[in-house]
Amino acid sequence: MKQTLYFSSIIIFFSCIVSCKKEKKARQNFEKFNIDKNLPQNDTIKLLSKYPELKLYKKEKVESKTRTAYIIQIAGLLPMDNYKCSSALKNDTLEILLNNNNGFFGNGILVKVFGGHFLIKDIDPKTLHGELKFIKTKPVYQKLVLDKNNFQENDTVYGFINYNTKVEGFTKDFRGYFKATIK
Repeated sequence: MKQTLYFSSIIIFFSCIVSCKKEKKARQNFEKFNIDKNLPQNDTIKLLSKYPELKLYKKEKVESKTRTAYIIQIAGLLPMDNYKCSSALKNDTLEILLNNNNGFFGNGILVKVFGGHFLIKDIDPKTLHGELKFIKTKPVYQKLVLDKNNFQENDTVYGFINYNTKVEGFTKDFRGYFKATIK
């Protein structure tokens, strides 16, 4: 009887330790974002309004008349700068999609903003048009700056992102400015 009780208490103890470690892992990617009310006056943001939005594939329906993002991603040898931004408000969470889906594959990130914090999810490049899948990464550095803290539909969100992560054996560096009307 004592051995059974002793064995059961050991199992419960180790189960608690393992579950606490998993919980800690899940929480470590949330960070606070900074607010810069002068972001809409930034030179790069102003330049976005002078250029037409990118059209990444022939039948794409362009949502904005002017460019929504100037982001450079370095992953491997070649830098990419063909990113677009869209945003949507879902309950109390603002979702900012920075992506370059061309109809065959996509690459980019989804930023979830809520309660003064943000979470970045990396989009799987093996994603087909219309799909949104994510891959596991190991963030090294992440910084998000937005022009305000409270968001409503039809507002314009202005932002800056600086994100560095390790993905499947290589490092991805993602940095630039964006703007989008919240839907």
